[in-house]
Parts: sequence; C-alpha cells; structure tokens
Amino acid sequence: YSKLLKFYGISESALAEKMKDLIESKNPTVAPYANLGEVRLRITSRSETIEKAKELSIPIENEIINRSGVKYYGSGKDSLASVVICLLRKGQETLSLAESCSGGNLGGLITSVPGSSDVFIGGIIAYNNSIKENFLGVPSEILKRNGAVSDEVARSMAKETRRRFQTNWAIAISGLAGPGGGTLLKPVGLVHIAIAGPKDCFSKVQNFNPKQGREVIQKLSALNALDALRLILLRRSQ
Repeated sequence: YSKLLKFYGISESALAEKMKDLIESKNPTVAPYANLGEVRLRITSRSETIEKAKELSIPIENEIINRSGVKYYGSGKDSLASVVICLLRKGQETLSLAESCSGGNLGGLITSVPGSSDVFIGGIIAYNNSIKENFLGVPSEILKRNGAVSDEVARSMAKETRRRFQTNWAIAISGLAGPGGGTLLKPVGLVHIAIAGPKDCFSKVQNFNPKQGREVIQKLSALNALDALRLILLRRSQ
C-alpha cells in the first residue's frame, strides 16, 4: 500500500529533518521527493493484505500530518488549486484574478480543476500599465511613483478586481519574470502578491531565483498565490 502526501512552503531538507526518525522506518517506509514549489512524502507499507498494509501506514501518516501543520495541504491527486477551490466551495465563496507577470498561469491552474466554475468567476491578464490603469483603476500616480511591480499596485489591482467581478476574494500578481527588465532595487524574480477579501487586503513579496528561468518564476508565482489564499482560508475556519 502506498500513499503520497503533499506539502508547500517548506524545503525538502527542512521537511526531511522534521521527519528524520520516520524516514528511517523500515515498514512503512517514508521517502521524500522534491517537486516544483512543493515537497512530497511517499508512505509505503507491506503486509499480507492491502487492508493490513493500510493499517500499518495510518499511524505514521497521522504523525507526519501532525508534525508538518499547515505545510501539509493534501494527498494523492490533490493540488493547491483543488484544495483552494474546495475551501471556497465550503464557504460558498467566489474568486477572481488579476495577473501580470504570471501571464495566466494562475487561471490555468484553477481552471484545470473540474468544477472550478462553482467558485471561479473570471480574471484578467493586465500586462500593460494602460490596462492596470484604465481597466483596473490603478491610479496613475501610484504607477508612476511606485512602478507596476510594487505592493501598492498589487493591492490596488486586487481590490478593484474584487469590486469589478463582485467576488468574495480576488488575487493579484505583479512581478518581474525576466529574463530582462530587472534593476538593483527590483531584480528579476521579484513578485508581489495581493489578496483582497471581505474584510481586508493581504499582501506578500517573494524573491525567486532568477536562474530558474521565466517559466518557472511564472509557475511559482501562481503556486505561491494559491498557497497564500489557502492559508488565509484555513486561519479563518479555525
């Protein structure tokens, strides 16, 4: 019997250190695997029957989940997108998006989940500043003073997207995916993420390694945004 557990926001080495004694187990075995933006642990147990093998794995699975806390997000075929959609569905809430540097990656992750239309209303790829200003209502003075890649612009994008799409939540992403366009103050890999909700607007900044390349930075930006919303929804439900 084998089961895959998935984690986000923790490195493979950090997770392995937390589970060191469990990884040394012989039956069940616990093997770590790194994936883009996440870490996976595969639990494999052996016995005379599938039922007995599954029984062997349950205590170690529970211990792993307990130790990892909110870093654990799901198992098997779960994805960050499917987990976020499930949380939104439980709260009967909706989501909209405004993407810049991620270029539709976030929308792609969400719409790849069957039934996502229950909660996902739509989004916009606001790549040019004129779209940010004229369609999303980002004040021109904010764009001029702070630049498109800034906390102020990301927050403004999220708030206006939520208002225009009339959703409970809105995510906005603005950053520098590269390979060019970076400066000393705003290097390639700098990404601002903002999430506007019913009560306030949360924002965070990420600095991805520019050596990872444009496509990886775009994908990681989308995954980080999903995880940020997941954590907000989890905290609220506790």
